[in-house]
Parts: sequence; C-alpha cells; structure tokens
Amino acid sequence: MALSLAELIVVSLQVDYICRRWSIPGLAGMLLVGVAFGPQGLAWISPDLAAVSTDLRMIALIVILLRAGFELSKDTLKKVGGRALLFSFVPAVFEGIAITFLGRWLLGLTYMEFAILGSVLAAV
Repeated sequence: MALSLAELIVVSLQVDYICRRWSIPGLAGMLLVGVAFGPQGLAWISPDLAAVSTDLRMIALIVILLRAGFELSKDTLKKVGGRALLFSFVPAVFEGIAITFLGRWLLGLTYMEFAILGSVLAAV
C-alpha cells in the first residue's frame, strides 16, 4: 500500500511540474493522474489503498481548499469580495424560489415539499 501511494505521489508531482511548464493548472494534471491510476483507468492502485480511498479523498479535498486559500491575496479579495459574496448565494436563492413556485404548478405537490426540494437542489 505504501509503495502504491508513493508511486501515485511521485507521478502526480511530475505531472504537476509538466502541466505548470505548459501553463496548465498543476491540479488538473494531478486529477488526471488519479483518474488514470484509479479502478476505472489502469487500476494500478492496490486494493488496500482503494479501501482507504474515502479518507484519502477527504485529505485531497483539504489540500485543494488550502491551495486555493493560499492563492488569495488581500487586494484581490477587496476587488471581487462583494461580487463573490453575491455570486455565492443569489443564484441559490433564485433556484430555490423558482423550484418552490414552479413545482406547485408542474407537479401539484404542496409549497412546503417543493421548498424543501428547492433548498436541497440549490445547495447542490
């Protein structure tokens, strides 16, 4: 398991370097390596490593969010902060409202059922 993980990390770092040299985000290359090595690709990952894949996916998500967070600068956040805040919740609110009111007309269920459905779909 450790050898398989080490191979995956080494190849991912090499592909990250190559992608950055070609002006492609390195994270995209790492994701492609993960797909290629995974069970749907070449299946080079050991079954033991696949068994702990849920934990590894959580760690990968944390790394992705940390890399994105470290790339933020104070000046950039001041420039686009208000628009980013609006873009984060305004579409979800409109989706929820649209599903709530159009759902009653389309399927005939109660407003409360479609409000719940709208909030779930807007969150996704």
